[in-house]
Amino acid sequence: MESLALFPKTRADFDEMFASERACLAYLVRRRWPSGYRCVYCGSGRAWLNQRGSHHCSQCGRQFGATAGTLLHRTRFPLKTWLEVAWHVCEQKNGLSALGLQRAMGFGSYHTAWEWLHRMRRAMVLSSRSLSGEVEVGETCLGGVKPGKRGRGPSGKSLVLIAAEVRGPSIGRIRLRLIKDATADTLLDTVEELVVTGSNVVTDGLSSYAGLSAQGFDHTVSRAKPETGRIPLPKANRVALLLKRWILGTHQGSIGKDLLPYYLEEFVFRFNLRSSRSRGLLFSRLVEQALTHQPVPKKKIAGST
Repeated sequence: MESLALFPKTRADFDEMFASERACLAYLVRRRWPSGYRCVYCGSGRAWLNQRGSHHCSQCGRQFGATAGTLLHRTRFPLKTWLEVAWHVCEQKNGLSALGLQRAMGFGSYHTAWEWLHRMRRAMVLSSRSLSGEVEVGETCLGGVKPGKRGRGPSGKSLVLIAAEVRGPSIGRIRLRLIKDATADTLLDTVEELVVTGSNVVTDGLSSYAGLSAQGFDHTVSRAKPETGRIPLPKANRVALLLKRWILGTHQGSIGKDLLPYYLEEFVFRFNLRSSRSRGLLFSRLVEQALTHQPVPKKKIAGST
């Protein structure tokens, strides 16, 4: 369990902890190397900080900054700006839009705020964390009403697979994934990616899931019981409802299909940390994950607009 002393709990705490660029750098160093700095080239723990804030290894003589090779790689912005954006992203329980961030930060343009948010979204989920135990799996469609066939994956809509851990009456962790269709090949491959083999995967009666047992999963089919009011996959359906409300509420439903995966990752990040006692814990986790994320070139983000 992380100590509350490792992150700010209020905006006043934030301003006190990050009063200078040196304080911001020291915080990033602690988050990136919690057990002490180690040179990425030779492994030595002996180094000194030069005037540019980079570590100069005493053994091999090479330099390596705390933000090098991370989401903050070669940033031209002050470190406090990065941390303040992360704070605003985490401070609001349901997140904020690019317009909201533009107002909070005083950015001169909407696109600047939009770009900052999409950098943060890329660091919000660690893809290696697979679900386990009993996991409900289902699909939901996102998007407005458009002409086309009814059913799973109607024309003009986006199909999203939902995987939700069952923890008694509650929902544990979740994962979301944009999928191209509801065929057996797509669904089985996605479940295998998101859920630990050997887990009990609960689905509805869609025949595309029939091969789960052959892939090493315990497969249970959940069916509706009208006499008791029971619906199939209550946990997955609950997540689908919350996801749609979040998209309509925070983002007014205006999300392009090419950017949808990043919004799904933000929702997963917020949902899986929903029980945190402090918003500062989300801030700390986001900063930590940004420091393990590969750099994202500006052209790659701009190309998604």
